[in-house]
Amino acid sequence: MYNFLHVPKDTNFLAIFANVNKKVYIETYGCQMNVADTEVVFSILGKAGYVRTEAIEEADVIMANTCSIRDNAEQRILGRIDRFVVERRTRPVIIGIIGCMAERLKEDLLSGGKVDVVAGPDAYRRLPELLAAAAEGHPQIDVILSREETYADISPVRLDRNGVSAFISIMRGCNNVCSYCVVPYTRGVERSRDARSIVREACDCAQKGYKEVTLLGQNVDSYNFEGTTFAQLLGMVAQVSPSMRVRFSTSNPQDISDEVLLTMAAFPNICRHIHLPVQSGSDRILEKMRRRYTAAWYLERVARIREIMPDCAITTDVIAGFCSETEEDHRMTLDLFETVGFDAAFMFYYSERPGTLAARKYPDDVPIEVKTRRLNEIIDLQNRLSLESNKRDIGKELEVLVEGPSKRNPSELCGRAGSSKMCVWADSAHKAGDYVRVRVKDCTQATLLCELV
Repeated sequence: MYNFLHVPKDTNFLAIFANVNKKVYIETYGCQMNVADTEVVFSILGKAGYVRTEAIEEADVIMANTCSIRDNAEQRILGRIDRFVVERRTRPVIIGIIGCMAERLKEDLLSGGKVDVVAGPDAYRRLPELLAAAAEGHPQIDVILSREETYADISPVRLDRNGVSAFISIMRGCNNVCSYCVVPYTRGVERSRDARSIVREACDCAQKGYKEVTLLGQNVDSYNFEGTTFAQLLGMVAQVSPSMRVRFSTSNPQDISDEVLLTMAAFPNICRHIHLPVQSGSDRILEKMRRRYTAAWYLERVARIREIMPDCAITTDVIAGFCSETEEDHRMTLDLFETVGFDAAFMFYYSERPGTLAARKYPDDVPIEVKTRRLNEIIDLQNRLSLESNKRDIGKELEVLVEGPSKRNPSELCGRAGSSKMCVWADSAHKAGDYVRVRVKDCTQATLLCELV
């Protein structure tokens, strides 16, 4: 039997201290929030004696930090569980599933006997106890969601090998309950982290030499801790170090305020890039999605961004083929893309998620071949828009933060401009973490081809 709320009474808690030098391997799937959560988990387990490893073959504990946003993400993880089980043929191994998929599927993950520990996003502090009990033959599950947990006191173990960029989680959960989205069910209600702890973490990153931090939340614009708004927090973090870039993700069109935009414009080290998911250009579909804004509202926000920061890049998310979407609805989405001229986009067709309002209320009635065709039309359009956006940068000088060697050509370096566009250039004098000035000579749809200034 597995235990939902606590480890068995006969658990030997000294086992927690017997984990010294036991190795833990974690695969992380999904969004940046999951990466930040994995860093928190490594910190918690490190204090319990576990050592991080990147080699699955030597791990005593194998875990996947999971995503439930789309069905194919879950299917991939289910396939990985079978790979994890292979490791048991050579040695005792504890297998754990943590994160959003653990929260959504709960005890179903334990039913096949392959998984030993299931822990939701708010149960990470208990992982040492859960793993200790599992090691004694008691499968464990803790998927209780919290209204308070923010892990504000945990110092993450950074995963960026180059020590260039760091994620800082500023809030957890979401209150929007968009009809297609599982996040409110897998991450719970919205709660903001103590602003002082966020600034302390940013200071720690600066002292350790990080050149960029990204503030993370499901909807950063609704951050509010004891009266401190997101705009105020953004300014506080920007003042930690003028030489440390600040990014944030993700914004909600209904909540992003002029105060945020004016704060961005006031600090040169806040990157001129806003990811503003639109999801659809049709008001009818937006209403069914429970997005709480119209296409006109969205376009007004875009216009305001460009009025305050003409050089600000705008990227988006879109879902093709949502329930009852017609060709006219689809055309409205294409028209909105043309009007905005997004710099880049994440584009998907609708994937029904069990338990969401849309799954309960609306039939998934757009045929898969129609979804695929509409998605491909959006992708083709965005490819053109991205190329046009990049062509407008030819001849400009940009400040770029070096990330490391280019994957395609080791004699070239790559890094991102403040707009988040990827740049590559020939360079043997600089290294990851350096700021360099480059001039854009040419481009592809995805990359700016540059030379050192």
